[in-house]
Amino acid sequence: MTLPMAASDVKAAPQSTAPHSTAPRSTAPHPTAPQPTAPQILARCRELVRPALAAAIERLHPWPREMAAFSLGWCEVGGKPGSGAHGKGVRQALTVLCAEAAGSPGESAVAGAVAVELIHTFSLLHDDIMDGDETRRQRETVWKAYGTGPAVLAGDALFALALETLATSQNANSGAAIRKLSEALNNLVHGQAEDLLFEARPWTGPHAVQLHEYRSMADHKTGALLGCAAALGAVLAGAPSSTVTALAQAGQHLGVAFQAVDDLLGMWGDPEVTGKPVHSDLRRRKKTFPVLAALTTNSPAAPRLTALLESPSALDEVTVRHAAELIEEAGGRSATLDEASRHLDIASACLHSVPLAPTAVGEILTLLPFLITRRM
Repeated sequence: MTLPMAASDVKAAPQSTAPHSTAPRSTAPHPTAPQPTAPQILARCRELVRPALAAAIERLHPWPREMAAFSLGWCEVGGKPGSGAHGKGVRQALTVLCAEAAGSPGESAVAGAVAVELIHTFSLLHDDIMDGDETRRQRETVWKAYGTGPAVLAGDALFALALETLATSQNANSGAAIRKLSEALNNLVHGQAEDLLFEARPWTGPHAVQLHEYRSMADHKTGALLGCAAALGAVLAGAPSSTVTALAQAGQHLGVAFQAVDDLLGMWGDPEVTGKPVHSDLRRRKKTFPVLAALTTNSPAAPRLTALLESPSALDEVTVRHAAELIEEAGGRSATLDEASRHLDIASACLHSVPLAPTAVGEILTLLPFLITRRM
C-alpha cells in the first residue's frame, strides 16, 4: 500500500549539520505581519513534517504500515484512502518550534519531529488496548479494527521505526537525540505503570491515590514525551545545554497541563468533537485529576461522590451523570483548569529564562492557551 500524500508532500527535508550559533537569529515579526493562530501554526508544522513521516511509515511491512496509516487517519481498513483525519500534532510542532527557537531552521529537527510522532502513535495504540477504548477521534481504535495482537505489533513497529529514524538521520547530534528519546521512553513506561496501578487502589484511606502521586504520574506519562519533543528540537539544532534544559522543562510542564485538560475533556468534552464516549474515564472509575481534586475538598458533595465511586454496582448512565455533577459541585472541574493554567504559567516562565528567537517563542506561547480551550 502506498500512503496517500498531500500535494506538498514531495520529499523529506534534508537534515542540517551546520554548527549552532549560541545567539538565536532575530526573527521578530514585521509590525504589520498578523500573528498566526494556533491552528495555523500546527498546520505549518504538520506540512513540514508530513513528507518525512509518510516516507518513514512507507518503510514498514505492509500490514503494520496499514495499521499505522489507519491510526493516523490516512486510510481505512483494507488500505482505502481515509478522510485525512489526524490529531493536532502538538508534539511534532513543539519539536519544530523549539529548533526554530534555538536559532535553527525547523527542517533541522524534522527527524526528531517524526520520531516523537511515531512514539506518540505507538503509545496511543497500546494505551487503547490497556484501557479497553474502542473509539478514538470518532473511529474504531486499531485494536478494535484489526485485533489486539496486530495492534501490539503495529505499536512495536512504530517504536522501532522512531529509533531508526533518529539513528539514520544526517544530523550530527542524532546520538544525543537518541539518548533523550530513550530517557523519555523509560519515563513514559514508568508513568503508564503508575496509571494502571492506580486503578486497583482505593478512593479513600491511607492507600488512596494522592494528588502529588497523580502529578508525578502525569509528569512521567505525558510530560516526558512533550518534554522530549521540545528537547529534541533544541538538541538537533545544536543548542547549548541551558537552552535544551529550559525548553525540555517547558515541554514537561506543558505535558502535565495537557494531561489535566485531557482528563477534563474525558469527563465533560463533547463526544462529537473528542471522538470518545462522554464520561468514559469516570465509568471505569479511573483516578483522574478532577475526581481526585473533588475528593480532597470539604464540599458536602465529596462524601456523596465517594459513596457513588465505592459502590460495587456498575455505574449506569444516570449515576455517571450524577457523579460528574458532584465532581463539578465539589470543585473538581475548576481545580483541573487551575492546575493546567499553573503548569502553563511555569512553561511560559521557562521559555523566558533563556535567550530564544522571538518569533518561534511567540508561536509556542500562542499554543499554550490553545491547550486549555482545545477540543480533541
